[in-house]
Amino acid sequence: MTSNTLLRAARRTFIAGTAALIVGPLAVPSFVTPSAAADGPPSVADLAQGLLGAVVNISTSQTVKGTEGPGAVPMPQLPEGSPFQDFFDDFFKNRGGDKGSAQKVQSLGSGFVVDAEQGIVVTNNHVIADADDIEVNFSDGVTLKATLVGADIKTDVAVLKVDPKGQKLTAVKFGDSNKMRVGDWVMAIGNPFGLGGTVTVGIVSARNRDISSGPYDDFIQTDAAINRGNSGGPLFNSVGEVIGINTAIISPSGGSIGIGFSIPSQLASGVVDQLRQFGETRRGWLGVRIQPVTADIAESLGMATAKGALVAGVIKGGPVDNGTILAGDVIIKFDGKDIQEMRDLPRVVAESTVGKAVDVVIVRKGVEQTVKVTLGRLEDGEKLASGENGNTDQDDGDKAPAVSTASVLGMTVGELNDETRTKFGIAADVSGVVITDVAKDSAAAERGIQAGEVITEIAQESVATPKDVMDRIGALKEQGRKNALLMLASKTGELRFVTIRMD
Repeated sequence: MTSNTLLRAARRTFIAGTAALIVGPLAVPSFVTPSAAADGPPSVADLAQGLLGAVVNISTSQTVKGTEGPGAVPMPQLPEGSPFQDFFDDFFKNRGGDKGSAQKVQSLGSGFVVDAEQGIVVTNNHVIADADDIEVNFSDGVTLKATLVGADIKTDVAVLKVDPKGQKLTAVKFGDSNKMRVGDWVMAIGNPFGLGGTVTVGIVSARNRDISSGPYDDFIQTDAAINRGNSGGPLFNSVGEVIGINTAIISPSGGSIGIGFSIPSQLASGVVDQLRQFGETRRGWLGVRIQPVTADIAESLGMATAKGALVAGVIKGGPVDNGTILAGDVIIKFDGKDIQEMRDLPRVVAESTVGKAVDVVIVRKGVEQTVKVTLGRLEDGEKLASGENGNTDQDDGDKAPAVSTASVLGMTVGELNDETRTKFGIAADVSGVVITDVAKDSAAAERGIQAGEVITEIAQESVATPKDVMDRIGALKEQGRKNALLMLASKTGELRFVTIRMD
């Protein structure tokens, strides 16, 4: 071998060695015990072996009628006289018996044991929803019947109970998901495609994801492989604590593409505790309707930054229907927790104890102040809110004289009296100035404002006549404001805020 050949070989050895030194540390999860293996990264077997016994497969069955059940394929619509008509008639009519006959539909998911003595298993609500029979299959081959303790649709969490029958179960405990950072290593264990206990490893890809699946979305995103059948399974941190419940994936094909979502343990553990104690959830309730604080709304309210939750209305009979919090207030802190976005408020309120007195920091007409509020119960509040707008009786007062109108910001506005109430079907308890027409391509039309809505406030000042509207807009322009903040009431009295450009 020549000296040049030896030199090239030495260079190749150096480069390969350097690559091994670089790749090795990047590929090793922090929770792995160092290994002396020279042909790959250290093993995660010890951690997985200690956790597999607590992760279970959940199988359910549901009785449905004929081909009407989930997953049933409807008979295709064929052109009249099609040569395939007889074939499809025979196939679909004879499949599974008559349309009214009972069939069993089965599904599979995952779960994990959180209390070995009591036989408490946690999973997703959608895994067991509408099931007639639920079975829990353990890694040692044991199968036990399960009963439903309680379920919560809003967070997609369910709690099951099995009778251990003298068997020693393995349990895991919840960790603190708030401590997880983007880039931390995680391990998912579940039942993908019904294959049984499967271990995958990845990292926390993102936090606080909102995928529009419910009112309390705050998902942990991970690239650990999660597939169909993983639903309800645990996501573990580096010490084997459950910091998430795997519940959803984004996938065009149905398989993992490295985008999975887990319910954080900080949210799930509280729901599990309530379901175990009461068989239902008992969430805190503030009794307000809210909307986002946009940059335009923040400018209209004199706020330096767009943050918090804007109170669009107060529910009658609710905890703050005493003037404590008013429509137009912006909630920026609740019980010591900052409210950066509108969606933060429902979550922190729901996690609070019913009947608890809390401090709420609000911005009212540009001034920050703190109010004390005693929370109600959300489940009671939902019933109250659903019947709140049931009164649509008309006012029995005298008819007003001919309606005077004004044109402003692309809207025609008029007095609200019996004539306009009847014309637009506006409830008797709605007050303000009615919008009778909205010009096409105007600033008001861009904001989705429609005829029949009622302007109740402008820049947090009440208006009762078209002249009031003109005066308030004129005053805002004199102050150099670029936008006007309007509180609008729907025909039934539901409130919302919009901003309209005045330039």
